[in-house]
This record gives sequence, C-alpha cells and structure tokens, in this order.
Amino acid sequence: MARKATATMKQVAERAGVSQATVSLVLNNVGGNRVNESTRQRVLDTVDELGYRTNAFAKSLRSGESGMIGFISDEVASSPFAGRLLKGAQLLAWETGNVILSVDTFNEPDLEAAAIDMMLSYRVKGVVYASMYHRVLDLPAGLDAVPTVVVNAQERSRRVASVFPDEEGGGYAATRPLIEAGHTRIAMINIQPEDSDLPAGLGRLAGYRRALAEAGIAEDPELIRYGGGIVEDGLALTLDLFDLDAPPTAIFCGNDRTAWGAYRALESRGLRVPEDCSIVGFDNHEMLAPILDPGLSTIELPYEQMARTGIQLLLSGIGQEPTSNPIECVPILRGSIADAKVHA
Repeated sequence: MARKATATMKQVAERAGVSQATVSLVLNNVGGNRVNESTRQRVLDTVDELGYRTNAFAKSLRSGESGMIGFISDEVASSPFAGRLLKGAQLLAWETGNVILSVDTFNEPDLEAAAIDMMLSYRVKGVVYASMYHRVLDLPAGLDAVPTVVVNAQERSRRVASVFPDEEGGGYAATRPLIEAGHTRIAMINIQPEDSDLPAGLGRLAGYRRALAEAGIAEDPELIRYGGGIVEDGLALTLDLFDLDAPPTAIFCGNDRTAWGAYRALESRGLRVPEDCSIVGFDNHEMLAPILDPGLSTIELPYEQMARTGIQLLLSGIGQEPTSNPIECVPILRGSIADAKVHA
C-alpha cells in the first residue's frame, strides 16, 4: 500500500482560503492575533480534513522550546509500584500540551549524565528528577542548565523545589484511627533501623508519637520495633510483641509488606485481625492491601499528586524557588481495625 503523502501548510492555506501566515497564527495559538473565530475554525477543520501535522522538531528550533518535559528517575518507570509517579506526570503534561521524555537510570552515573545531555539537546522545558523511594539526594550538576523539580525526594542543598510525601502527617493519620477505636497499647513496627536517616521512617515514627502524645497516651518503648520493611520482619517482630506480658491490641506497621507479616504472625498463633489485634499499614500497595483478609487499612502514598505538583511547579516557574512541598498522605480504611472493647 502506498504511503499517504503528508499535507503541507501551503495546502492547508489553499484549501481554507487563507494565507500561510494565518494558518501559522492559528496553529501556534498566538495571543493577540486578529484571526476571527470563523476563520480560525475553518483552518482547524481543514487541518483535520487533510491530516496536517506540525513539524515539532522544526518548531523547537525556531522557538527554542520543544513542548517536552524530561523525567529522569532511578527505577520509577520500570517499577509497577512507583510507576504512578510517571503516570501523574504524563497526565498533567498531556493536559497542558506537553509530552514526557522519560529515562530510568538505575543509579548509573554514566547513564544519568547521558540522559541529561540528551534532554538538553531536545531543549526540554524542564526536568522532573524523581526517586523510587523518599530520600535526601544530591542533584546532578548537569541539571543546573535547566529548570528542575525533585519529586518523591528532598534535594539536599535546597537549590530547587522538592515535592515529597508528608511522612509525619501520614504516621499521624495511621495512628489516629487506632486511638479513635479506643486502643491505648499501640505498637509500631518501623520500616528501617533505629539509626537510619531516611525521611520515611523518621517521619512516620514522629507522626505516631505525635498522635499518642496528643491523645495523652504515654509512649511505651517496648512497643516500638525496627525492621527492614519486609514480610519476614513483620512476622518475626509481631511474634516478639506478642511474647510480651501485655501484648499490643493494635499495631501500626510502617509499610504494607510488614503488615502482611503481622497478619501471618497472628494467624500462626491462632489469632485473627482485627478481633485479636487491629493492624494499619502504609503505602496502599494495590497488589497487597485490598487483597489481605480482611482488607488492610493503610495510608496511600500520593504518587500521582506529587508528580502533578512537580509539573505544575515546573511550568509555573516556581520550581526554581527552593521550596519544600509535602503532599498529604490519605488514609484508606478497610476491615483491619476493630474497637478496643473487642479485646476486653
């Protein structure tokens, strides 16, 4: 089959009965031009009829803008869990007439440098520099040449805007439903070692402590355990908690995998969630939290909203201001919380 010839701007102008300059004004949506609405609509109808497409590369050479936004990440695009970051960026980019140019670098410095050079050569409007998990990071020097926003992380030197989960607010939101259900012996299995400086573990623990203090519940150090955020740690540490003379009636687990381990530990002792112990997780892992029996009450990480906020900051120009932008982590309540009187 012969390939259909690409329509030209000249052909659009001739068919619509206008000049090429008028076609250009309409297609580029130039503000303040004198093209009336009926002429504008006639041009657009002709564009659709002929299947005309602008030459984006040529346009970028003339204007200095490509309509592309760079998205550099460690493993976000290839991670089904954090891939919602990329989804959020793509959706807002599309809504604003832009497209995302995405590269995963897998923490390889040479690949990262090459990705930055490539994006600069494409004259991207800006770059979203995203992390698969919330951490404090150093921005690559090559990004000094382009507007950049850090997403799901915090930029150490505070040179650009950072958008990240409100971890302390999330820890508070995870603990409050347990308190409201009447629990006072609320354990926490944190997702990282006690001496870690990662924002997620520090923030979630701070939120847990703030909720207890606000409710007048004295913190009991023996109810706090630290693990690696894996199922096996949740299992072992929950068993450890239930070996106490006064076991907890509720556990806030620092992530959903840990909560899964807690479910398994209770089951191994012939106990059930939430009748014998209420459980709250963190992440709202879509392949885990709704599937556990009963469904796990948890806190949703705001991946899409973080990405959308990052794009908004980038396009507004605010991204070059060194602001910190914590995004609310919303509770998703399911069937894993029971009133404390059940345990009486």
